[in-house]
Amino acid sequence: MISYLEFEKPVAALEARIAELRATAESGELDIASEIRRLEAKSAELLASTYRALTPWQKTQVARHPSRPHFRDYVDKAFTDFVPLGGDRLFGEDQAIVGGFATLGGRKVMLIGHEKGNDTQSRIRHNFGMGKPEGYRKAVRLMETASRFGLPVVTLVDTSGAFPGVEAEERGQAEAIARSTEACLALGVPMVATIVGEGGSGGAVALASAERVLMLEHAVYSVISPEGCASILWRTAEKAPDAAEAMKVTAQDLLSLGVIDRIVPEPVGGAHRDPSAMAMALGKAIGEELDKLAGKDPQALRALRADRFLRIGA
Repeated sequence: MISYLEFEKPVAALEARIAELRATAESGELDIASEIRRLEAKSAELLASTYRALTPWQKTQVARHPSRPHFRDYVDKAFTDFVPLGGDRLFGEDQAIVGGFATLGGRKVMLIGHEKGNDTQSRIRHNFGMGKPEGYRKAVRLMETASRFGLPVVTLVDTSGAFPGVEAEERGQAEAIARSTEACLALGVPMVATIVGEGGSGGAVALASAERVLMLEHAVYSVISPEGCASILWRTAEKAPDAAEAMKVTAQDLLSLGVIDRIVPEPVGGAHRDPSAMAMALGKAIGEELDKLAGKDPQALRALRADRFLRIGA
């Protein structure tokens, strides 16, 4: 069952009508195949035209879609031989940030990313993708391991932000995020980061300070959520659509500003409509970027990262 967003209601109505006609056709009472084909074509065009004209706020809703593929989906569909590694060797395990050895197109990599979960139980277990200090310290440990073994680092970013709870602050959340960002910038091996859903604040930057930053077509990336921005500026979250417009959160805006390097197209109707196709497209894009970085020495890679981030806003 597809979960429809508010702006998809016209598409939902058409697809419901198609389902009714199919049920009627299966009964054998009427031959309405031509009418079904007509409505299917109309529905496909309506879906495509809707997604071609999404506003920044609508893209934010798509990035948060409950059926949007997350880290584990990409692991299962685009990578092989995934061996998870847990713990930060200091406090404990954080299931909001998952990582380990993996293979992408025959290339061994260190894969790290946020996992939000796909149902109530798993979302609670993964803390809705909001990493705690031990999660970012685990990421640092895995990046250092990748450097030691000469493995490229691939990160999949999807978080509304790092966990803001008191216990996270007590364990040094800000310092852990800073150390993770520093570890990204200091890596002596290639690093490719992709914003696959939400890229929220420092919790996202801590895994996205790479020399190549990709972003899915309908993902969003910003220093604060549109609702948070609206609450600060206008004292009401109802202004979130205006905030999303002003903040330039979309992949298209961020590419033009030089914040990201490449947009990975999504299937028509968003990644949630065809997770397998999305995973294959993302795997191919990451592989191409790693090919471009192959053979560069550690000093050149660090210089690439420094240059790309210093150019932002210049």
